[in-house]
This record gives sequence, C-alpha cells and structure tokens, in this order.
Amino acid sequence: MLASRAPADIRLPRLVGDGMVLQRDAPLMLWGWADPGERIAIRFVDQKRQVTAHADGSWSIALAPLPAGGPYTMQLRGKRSITLTNVLIGDVWLASGQSNMEFPLQPQNGFGGVIDADREAAGADFPRMRLFIVKHDLAFAARDDVSSDGWQPVTAANAGRFSAVAYLFGRELYQRYQVPIGLIESSWGGTPAECWVSAQGLRRFAQFAPAIAHEARVDAGMLADYQHYLEARDAWYRLHGREDRGRAAGEDLWAQSSYSAADWPSTLEPQPWPRKTIKDFDGTMWFRKTVQLPGNLSGDARLHLPHLREGDTTYVNGARVGATRGESAERNYTIAPALLRTGANTITVRVDGAYASGDGYVGILGAAADFYLQIGSSRLPLAGSWSFQPGPDLAALPDPPPLAEFMFAFPQQPTLLSNAMIAPLTRYRMRGAIWYQGEANVGRAAQYRTLFPALIRDWRSRWGYPLPFLFVQLAGYGSEPSEPAESDWAELRESQAAALALPGTAMAVAIDIGAANDIHPRNKQAVAHRLALAAERAVYGEQLLASGPRYRGQTIEHGKLRLHFQAVGSGLMVGNPPAELRGFAVAGADGVFHWAQARLDGTQVLVWSAAVPAPIAVRYDWGNSPAGNLYNRAGLPAAPFRSR
Repeated sequence: MLASRAPADIRLPRLVGDGMVLQRDAPLMLWGWADPGERIAIRFVDQKRQVTAHADGSWSIALAPLPAGGPYTMQLRGKRSITLTNVLIGDVWLASGQSNMEFPLQPQNGFGGVIDADREAAGADFPRMRLFIVKHDLAFAARDDVSSDGWQPVTAANAGRFSAVAYLFGRELYQRYQVPIGLIESSWGGTPAECWVSAQGLRRFAQFAPAIAHEARVDAGMLADYQHYLEARDAWYRLHGREDRGRAAGEDLWAQSSYSAADWPSTLEPQPWPRKTIKDFDGTMWFRKTVQLPGNLSGDARLHLPHLREGDTTYVNGARVGATRGESAERNYTIAPALLRTGANTITVRVDGAYASGDGYVGILGAAADFYLQIGSSRLPLAGSWSFQPGPDLAALPDPPPLAEFMFAFPQQPTLLSNAMIAPLTRYRMRGAIWYQGEANVGRAAQYRTLFPALIRDWRSRWGYPLPFLFVQLAGYGSEPSEPAESDWAELRESQAAALALPGTAMAVAIDIGAANDIHPRNKQAVAHRLALAAERAVYGEQLLASGPRYRGQTIEHGKLRLHFQAVGSGLMVGNPPAELRGFAVAGADGVFHWAQARLDGTQVLVWSAAVPAPIAVRYDWGNSPAGNLYNRAGLPAAPFRSR
C-alpha cells in the first residue's frame, strides 16, 4: 500500500523477467526504472535498441512485433547488465474475477479442486506454457508493479495452485494452436466488479463516489497506524490465537447441555455473505442454539448445516455428531435417536478459524432453507438467532483503528484492486482477457448492467486497444422454489449477457454445471472449454459454433409460443439424459408465470401451459439453480432468457 520504490540503477517490473511470454505479432512493450539520464541498451532476437531514463527514472520502449517462437535471451545493459533467459513469444491471456476464477486446479487449504484434480495436475507438463500469479494486494493509488513470484513453466508441481479455469483454458488453446501460452492470473475471491475498475472508470456511478473520496484521503500516517495495528494483532494471535476456553482437559465444556450460555451475545445465522465479528477476530468460534422438540416426532434424524468456510465439530446435547475439515458446501450429520429428547435440545457448532487470515469472520453462510434438523418427514428450521462466543479471551486483542473497518471491507470497496492488481499490468500486451465474476454483485443486477460494460471499457481504455473480453455467465446456485418466481441470480445473468452488445466480447454459459448447495462448482473443465470455443471464434477467427442456442424472438400461434433461436448449428436437442424439455414458464396478460410444457419443432421450440390459455411471455432457466435442458447438437446449453 506504500508508494513504489525509488529508482536506483536499472530495475524491471516483475512481469518482465525470466521465463516470460511476450505477445506475438504485436509491438513488444518493455519498461522499467533506472537512474535519471541512464542509457539502456536492449538486445532481443535480431533487434538492438537504446532508451534513456527520464528525470523520474522511468523508461519504456516498444520493440517490433515478432512471430511465435523461442526460447530466446534478452539482454539489457545500463550501468549494470541484466540477462533474461527462456523468453517465449506467443499468446498472453489475463484471467481475472472472484473465487470461481481463483479456484485452483487442486485443493489448496481446503479450497479448490476440479473433477479428477489429481489426474489433471499429473498431466500438467507443458514447458511452453507459463503461469504468472499476481498476489493479493490493494492500493489507494495506481501502482507501477505487482507482487508476484514471477513466471513459472507449467509442471505437475505448480499447476495445482493456479486458476483451474485459466490453466484449462490455456491448455486447450496451446494444444489447438501449438504456440507458447502465457497466463496471468489476477483474481480475488469475494470481490465485486467495482473493485476492479479505476476511479476514472467509475466516474458516472455516484454511489461509489464517497468510498473513492475516502480512499483519496488515506495518507501515509493512517497506513503506518494500520501497519502497527497489524503487527500487534499478529503478535496476539501467535500467543493466544489457538486458545479455546470451550475445551479443557479434553472435555468440550461449551457443548454440554448443562453449560449456561445466557451471557453470550447473539447473531443471526446463516449469513448470506461474510461479515465482521468482535474486533475482527478470526479464530475458533462456538455457536449454540436450543430447540424445542415435540413428543410426536419419530424417524431417522439428521442435522443439515449450510456452507462453512472452515472446519467444524458439531454436537447435539453434548454428544459429538460429526466433524468436517476445511471448507465445504454443506454438512449432513446423522443423529442417533437416543440423543434427542422431548423438549429442550442444545445444538452446538464449533467452527475452526483461519487465525489472522484477514477475513475477520467465522460463521455459517448460505440460505436459511439449507439450515435445518430433519426428523423423519418433519423438517425443523434452525435459521435465526444463535448465541456465539470466541474460543480465546479477546480482552487483549488490539482494537482495530478506524482505517481497519474500511480495509476489512476491501471486497466492497471500489478501485483498490484495480490500483494494485490491474494498473501495473496495462503496459503488457495481451491477446485477451477471461473473466469469471458476478456472485458478489448478485442483488444489484440493475447496477451491474452498466457497471460490467464500464469495467470492460475501462480496461480497454487503460490498455489502449480493444482488448478481447470473454466472460463466464454465473452457474446455478441456491435453492429453487416450487413455482416460477423472481430471482436475483437470474437477473444478474441477464445483466451479464447484456454486455455482449459491446464488440469483441463473448460469453460462456455455465448454468448447467452449477450446484444448488455449492457456489464453487468443480466442473471447471466445461467452463474452460466453452471459454476456449469463444476465444477460437471471437479472437482467433475460427468459423465454428461457439455457444449454445440464444433466444432471438417469439411468435404466438394457437395458444402456444413459438420460440426462435440463433446459434442452433445443426439443430436443437434435449440434454442428457433424454427427457421432455424442462425449464420453461409462460405468462399471460396478468404477468403471472406458470410452468410450461415444451417440445422441439426443428430449430424452434413450442411452449404452452394449460394454466395460460393466451401466453404472451416466456422465461427459460429463470431461477437460482434451474434445471433446463435445451442444447444445440454441439452439446452447448441454451443461455437463460426472458422475453419481457
């Protein structure tokens, strides 16, 4: 968060280093810093150039375009010499977004892991593919360099921690075109789109102006105070972070029914998104709730917990019923019948913390409907008020300074990631960008309809050319109602699709690979393949079918709607397993939607419902986790849509 280092002798940004991939068939921009007035001679392939550092020590130069090839050596000579080795010329792609882009090929600390992750990682042996990870960082003004360990070749040892979508996407392009591929991952889970847009790009959004003005007021003194707080906080965690008053001499005291938690504070669980706790504490947290059971319940019993970001140990009336290590979408624990009793029953969930990870929240995430006690056919909701208590005594944990609250809310703050993780990349020539984000903007679809195109335009302005921009439409997530209903997730997907009005964009539909109870679907292979198809058509100029059916319009005939599509290829089909078409709903003049029947009619679809004798509007896959199954014969799913 501090300013860049003062120039001294010749220095290069981390992007310009050993093993880098430079964009083929485009001017090769190099830049760096040196002593003011220092002359730097550059030799690369058959080019020899010289440049003189400006008064502020900065310098830049553009070399002539080169075709794919390498490895080459680059020499830079000033007061001292730098030799860069193993440099390739090929295609460079930027991968950005939130957690589904950050999702690594193999599990890392309980997060990530695609289908067949070990097999995928074991096969990662592509020395002419290179990976560059931009480390998490934020800044209150545009930076000139990123934090990174530099370029790495694709090997089984390092591919597992890289973005699964980016790696699988790059691998497919490499195998198809046989040119070196450079992948730059700059992503951060939980971040909304506005974090990745510059202050200039957000000028038209009045709602972000106060935060941007606050950022402009942050000075070195405030940052120094915040740094001192971090040091004191980390020292406390080293001494006390893993203490747990709820356990003593091997006994889980706070899980016992006889223990009184009357003086514990309360919280509403589950939460739809992480939020801060006492003093931003991030460690072991205990949650307790007493539920009253009538005497007429019988049958198998199980306890269903929604998403937990950390491991848990869960108890019923003092007895342990289950434990899970690391993050997972849900917990589903069987309860022995003898543990439950008529009247008061105590449920206790001990959630492990990440210990000063910076999250500042340990709790239960997800939908209220996914938090329940099931006994036979009866389901008792558990969402609502829970008592909670941190494991350690927090009295000596330092209080966060005023800036900490702003810093804690970094996922919700505009421009900070743009300044630190995008601005330093904009001199580096790219073939294009892939983007997987939007979950953090669900609930703000109307804003996203203009915010997302603003992000694309902002990036193109900063790179200085019409950067191709390919993006993933959100996968299914969340529970589905029994009847057609409004959906924030569906509206966000619609706002994403609206960005296709911009030239040089393409969208990979992922609605069919989602999971209602997991916001991080593991089938990243399908996502990457669909992005690669989009790139092959939109960027590489291939004449191929790159998307599923796209709604084009409708006509009304005899109480039915006839739907017309583009991108049908050789025809439409019902997705696997073969069954009737699903996912359609129609409405009449009253605007009330009802589930509809549908059938294929050549390259069109007929839709109708006995409940709607005069339909005028249709929706398809309009929901959180819809189950539509309309595909083209290339096996690509139709994008969700509504006609009005």
